[in-house]
Amino acid sequence: MNFDAIKATVLGLISTHIDLVKAAILGVVEGLTEFLPVSSTGHLLLMEHFLGWGDDSFGKSFAILIQLGAILALLTIYFGRILALATSMFTQWAATRFVIGVLLAFLPAAVIGALFGSLVKARLFDVRVVCIMFIVGGFVLLWVDRMNLKPRYLESTAFTLPMYFAIGVAQCVAMIPGVSRSGATIVGAMLFGADRRSAAEFSFWLAMPTMVGAFAYEAYKSRADLAHADITAIAVGFVFSFIFGWIVVKTFLRYVQRHSFALFAWWRIVVGSAGIYALYIL
Repeated sequence: MNFDAIKATVLGLISTHIDLVKAAILGVVEGLTEFLPVSSTGHLLLMEHFLGWGDDSFGKSFAILIQLGAILALLTIYFGRILALATSMFTQWAATRFVIGVLLAFLPAAVIGALFGSLVKARLFDVRVVCIMFIVGGFVLLWVDRMNLKPRYLESTAFTLPMYFAIGVAQCVAMIPGVSRSGATIVGAMLFGADRRSAAEFSFWLAMPTMVGAFAYEAYKSRADLAHADITAIAVGFVFSFIFGWIVVKTFLRYVQRHSFALFAWWRIVVGSAGIYALYIL
């Protein structure tokens, strides 16, 4: 068997379809990290920096559209519950109250994002910020895990209206790349009295309006770049983002019922430290 010929053939195929390889890898990363407290934006920024994937039109347009698969994975899994909520919100106060709570939690990010989103991207979307926030966020997760918290809420639908709003304020910290939207939401909910599972579940509910709104806003702003995007690459990224996002949503709640956030905390610390080492030592 001529291994050199096989190697040359494989490398040739990769070189020919490099954008599809990028799309698949970024789709996997987006799907795996979007709903975990590790920051999908931070991971994508690091990959774009160290692999040089963010300097062309592919990187700019694809980074916007890649979230769509993960969003649809979440909406697909929660479709039955969303439909039940929509049909009962006008007749049952508990359903109405929860919808109001989600909207209250979404409001701070919508306002802050509209007012300061461009400024944050211009000043803070830097790999050094990402690495530092990875490490800081990892230690915050370890700190919260080791606190002797006494949960008062075991269901995300039972939070008080002020608590929903406060969680939304906490989510705004995630505008800093590397913080993690789900991580900020989960930590905020736990500090305000939620147990790990209900905090993680509410991060899913809050992700729906937050991610859809952010996606629509960014897609509109970058519509000129998107018009020239590679449809095949987008389709590949979408499929991988959907599949791996679906897997994470289906398994994450079961995981946090039995385990702490230590795995995600140490992952953040290791990746952030490796990034700092690569930036300043290598």
